[in-house]
Amino acid sequence: MSVPILTTNGSVMCPHGGAATLSTSQSDAEADGGRVILTSDEHTIAGCAFQVPVGAGTKPQPCVTLRWQMGATAVKVGGTSVVTQASVGLCYSAEEIPQGPAIIANAGSTARAT
Repeated sequence: MSVPILTTNGSVMCPHGGAATLSTSQSDAEADGGRVILTSDEHTIAGCAFQVPVGAGTKPQPCVTLRWQMGATAVKVGGTSVVTQASVGLCYSAEEIPQGPAIIANAGSTARAT
């Protein structure tokens, strides 16, 4: 089954509500006015307020980076898989600790891939 392709017009959040700034290094593929996101792209996250309990206080541990783990199987740009609404991305803290899966709120395109 095909699902929408994620573009720079889309919106992705960390599991704690921080927003990812979607960008891509490729300039060859567009869909609905946005550039197609690839699994090799890394994105910054802002606005994550996640903290972990430490003793009697807390330690800020916000998500700051998003990396894609899995993309489309049949659609590639320059040999790299495109990211779809069904792709898996992980959010990481500044200390490179996985903080949870990315939430694709809107793919930003009507183009589809499998």
